[in-house]
Amino acid sequence: MIYTVTLNPSVDYIVEAVPFQLGQLNRTKNEAKFPGGKGINVSRVLNRLQVETCALGFIGGFTGEYVETFLKNEGIQTNFVNVKGDTRINIKLKTGVETEINGLGPAISDEEVEQLLQKINNLTPNDMLVIAGSVPKSLPKSLYEQIASTCRAKEVKFVVDVSGDLIHSILPYHPFLIKPNHHELGEWFNCTIESMEEASYYGKKLVAKGAENVIVSMADQGALFINKKMTLYASAPKGKVLNSVGAGDSVVAGFIAKYIQTYDVQKAFQFGIASGSATAFSLELCQKQEVEALLPEVNIQVFDRGGKL
Repeated sequence: MIYTVTLNPSVDYIVEAVPFQLGQLNRTKNEAKFPGGKGINVSRVLNRLQVETCALGFIGGFTGEYVETFLKNEGIQTNFVNVKGDTRINIKLKTGVETEINGLGPAISDEEVEQLLQKINNLTPNDMLVIAGSVPKSLPKSLYEQIASTCRAKEVKFVVDVSGDLIHSILPYHPFLIKPNHHELGEWFNCTIESMEEASYYGKKLVAKGAENVIVSMADQGALFINKKMTLYASAPKGKVLNSVGAGDSVVAGFIAKYIQTYDVQKAFQFGIASGSATAFSLELCQKQEVEALLPEVNIQVFDRGGKL
């Protein structure tokens, strides 16, 4: 089973209001609601790629019920910890430009944290866990390290897609895959990364610190895959970017979906990049047929030490 954990899920309320006048009554032109959170996005894409998945995390209130019902209706298994407060609502207001208003999320007790840790402790070496998204302010920043430590002890492969300095405490537990974009990679090493050569250099540092596999996405420049054996370059398919939300999560889901089928990291890398692009080129998360249509446009080449293709 592929499990995902989302510590602070949401109901994403997407509203289009054009024209928009501050301080006046405005009416929506279009609106939509989806369950949000990076781990949840990974589960939703895995499900669309016909991979069985189960979503973990914290939900509460009527908004939490909406998230769980939505996922179950899509065919996704859930095993959330129910908390007293309401799952947050994130507003994405489209008024010609996009403005985001993200909710705080519910307070989570120590007992509820223990319930989640127990669920993760029940995983087996045949499972995989995706840790994605931020840690809510009400929880200790060390929680992801606790989860990583449990996975390591239980011989459970785990994937990490987090921002900020949390990654440095997780690397010693040897995550199976981490997927920074070049901005996040630069933040982790206090530098600016603009070229593939720079991305390769710092990606190899992550491998040296403990990561088994690293994908560094470089937007329209393409992406790199790095492990101890090889560094690969993937070209980015051409298309109009309509949606950046969930593109990185789709890369993770696509990689996992193909890897558990083939155990071939090169094929998994190609499928992951096609999945991320398919989401970016559509208004919602990618569908399997969209990924497969883009797959021939993702060319994989060996990236040598000199940085030449």
